[in-house]
Amino acid sequence: MPQFFKRASQIQVITALRSVAIAIQLLLILFVNLALAYQLPWMPLVSIISLEILFTLSSTFYYRRYPLSEKKASQKAILVQICADIIFLSLLLFFSGGATNAFVSLLLIPIAIAAVTLTPLLLSVVASLAIASYSILLWSLPMSVMHGNMQGHFIGMGINFLFSTMVVAIVVGKMARSINQQELAIAAYRENLLKQDQVTALGVASAQVTHQLATPIATVQLLADELSEDLPDNNIVIEMQSQLARCRNSLNDFRAMVFDIKEQVIKSINCRDLFDDITDSVRVNNPEINLQLHKKNTPDSTKTVAINADAALLPAIINLINNAIRASKANNSNALSLTSQIIEDNWQLTIRDFGKGFTLKKLNDLGVKPVTSEQGFGMAVFLSHASLERLGGKLALTNHQDGGALVTLSLPIAAKEIPSNKQVRSESCLT
Repeated sequence: MPQFFKRASQIQVITALRSVAIAIQLLLILFVNLALAYQLPWMPLVSIISLEILFTLSSTFYYRRYPLSEKKASQKAILVQICADIIFLSLLLFFSGGATNAFVSLLLIPIAIAAVTLTPLLLSVVASLAIASYSILLWSLPMSVMHGNMQGHFIGMGINFLFSTMVVAIVVGKMARSINQQELAIAAYRENLLKQDQVTALGVASAQVTHQLATPIATVQLLADELSEDLPDNNIVIEMQSQLARCRNSLNDFRAMVFDIKEQVIKSINCRDLFDDITDSVRVNNPEINLQLHKKNTPDSTKTVAINADAALLPAIINLINNAIRASKANNSNALSLTSQIIEDNWQLTIRDFGKGFTLKKLNDLGVKPVTSEQGFGMAVFLSHASLERLGGKLALTNHQDGGALVTLSLPIAAKEIPSNKQVRSESCLT
């Protein structure tokens, strides 16, 4: 039985509980009529229980034939089931003593279920229906039972039911929402921890590869130096030395970046200077790209806003741009659009490629976990997403209405504003 409640949806649990309640109702009717010799109206009670059985079977077959998209049932479906329980129970009570029935307090059970499963607005609907049902049962009592102090007694019962309904709805509802929030927080923490473990594993692997590359690069550099002595004007040797210099600089930059990340070095970067560094990197490494630049809500030229960043920010942005360039080229296009703007208290950079866009599955997976793709999407986006999250930033992936993909990253603006000049940029921006 506990395993059933773990696997079943909320609708299945409610219908199962109603099935148990129907069996108990039939047993109680037989017990009262046969054992206690108390004559109850058979026809109305059996008719109501028959309708209840028919409704339960219909609900079971309907949700089995048309299963819900999620394990958690929709709020409207649960509301219909709970309201049906209140109506069936109220009708049974009406034909078996009304408010004088000892089981009238069972009307609180649907309220407790609603407090756990429904939103506060829908919970108020269920509570109102239960209060209205109880009030009708009170008003329908014959005058013969109102003799003496019984009228005050029934008024007290009504007040007690109203108070009990409020306590169950408020207390149980608040506790259920608190537990749900704690579960969501724990799930988010576990997901973030798993993501950080993956990032750490990728970082360790990258450091190992970098260490292994250092020795062969140094060996090739020695060979290139010897060749340059013998062939000082050879273009191939000159190009080889140039590419080896780029490899050495990249390794040194990677070591410096790892050290800054390890020491959690956070610096203020001028947004305008960072955007200029990004565009310069694109033009140098991809001169064939037709770069479209847009600057919106840009402050004046003497002072611009700044953001807090670590050493991984610029490589993270370049990774996203390189992915966009590959997507555009895969669609036979050399266009790329970059938009820098200030929105409220965030600096926002929008990267639009002119490729085929994201598929629905990619939109769900990119940034959450590494995925494979023909254009190399996935790993870079995953690492860039982790880098932005460390700085309190956000990464949004969408498709543009005119074709291509949109990658929008936003970072909170630092309280400090720094001037835009080359000296600040050389000290703050990444190599």
